[in-house]
Amino acid sequence: MQDILSQYNTVTEADVTTWFEVGTVADFPENSGACIKYKTKQIAVYNFVRKNKWYAAQNLCPHKMEMVLSLGMVGDKDGIAKVACPMHKKNFSLEDGSNLNGDDLKIATYPVKIKDGNVYIGFSD
Repeated sequence: MQDILSQYNTVTEADVTTWFEVGTVADFPENSGACIKYKTKQIAVYNFVRKNKWYAAQNLCPHKMEMVLSLGMVGDKDGIAKVACPMHKKNFSLEDGSNLNGDDLKIATYPVKIKDGNVYIGFSD
């Protein structure tokens, strides 16, 4: 299980070596998530219309090791965009991946770029 988790590492925009096209803006639901695949990774992509911002994070919940975060509810906690795991309601920041419940578990986040109506996720591998 740890092997699966270890393939997910946060990427900053400065670290991006590949901008991977994942679809058009219209392909993604508003204020909700969808899952895409990049190599062996499942990535949750969120079009957070209420914040006028896009987010991407690992789809794997580190709590129960289930690929479910794209199904989680997005919301706001003290101004921080977050996703709640649909299984156990653990809240993760979509900004930096930190666990908003105060646990050690974090999720990897990835930069998102919108260009000419297309959605791109930044990766460093």
